Amino acid sequence: MRTLDKVQRLAEVVEQRERWRAEGKTVALANGVFDLIHVGHVRYLEGAKELADCLVVAVNSDASTRAYKGPGRPHIPEGERAELVAALACTDRVMVFDEPNVRNIIRALKPDVHVKGTDYTPGTIPEGDEVRAYGGRVAVAGDPKNHSTTELSQRLQAERGTK
Repeated sequence: MRTLDKVQRLAEVVEQRERWRAEGKTVALANGVFDLIHVGHVRYLEGAKELADCLVVAVNSDASTRAYKGPGRPHIPEGERAELVAALACTDRVMVFDEPNVRNIIRALKPDVHVKGTDYTPGTIPEGDEVRAYGGRVAVAGDPKNHSTTELSQRLQAERGTK
C-alpha cells in the first residue's frame, strides 16, 4: 500500500478495522505528536506493532499539538507528520486527530490494545479505563524515554544560537 493511502479519516479506519476483525486480526492503537521523528518514535511504534496484527497510529493535529506542547510546536505540519509515520513499515493506518486525547478514537475503533510509550505505565495510561470498559487491554512499548523531540528542538536552537 502506498504511504499516502495509509493516511485516512477515522470513519475509513473504523471500516478497515471491521474488515480486519472479520479476518481474525487484532488491532493496536498508538498515538502521539511525532514531531521531528527520532529513534524513540520508531522503537515505540515497532513495539506497538509487535502487540497486534495491525497498527493504527493517531497523530495529533497542529492545533492539539500547540495546546499540548506550546505555541512553538509543531515544527512539522500535521499532514507531513502523518505521512512520515505512514511511511514506516510497522504502520498499517494513520489518522490525524484534533482532540486533547484519543478517547473518541478508542470508542469508535475499539482497538484490542492501546499502546503508549515508556513514559507511562499500564496503570497511568489516561485512556486505560475507556479501553478496559469494552474488554481491551493497555500496554507500554518502546525503549526507555531517552529520546525527546523537545530536548532535540532545544539542542538545535541552542546550537543555532552559538553559530
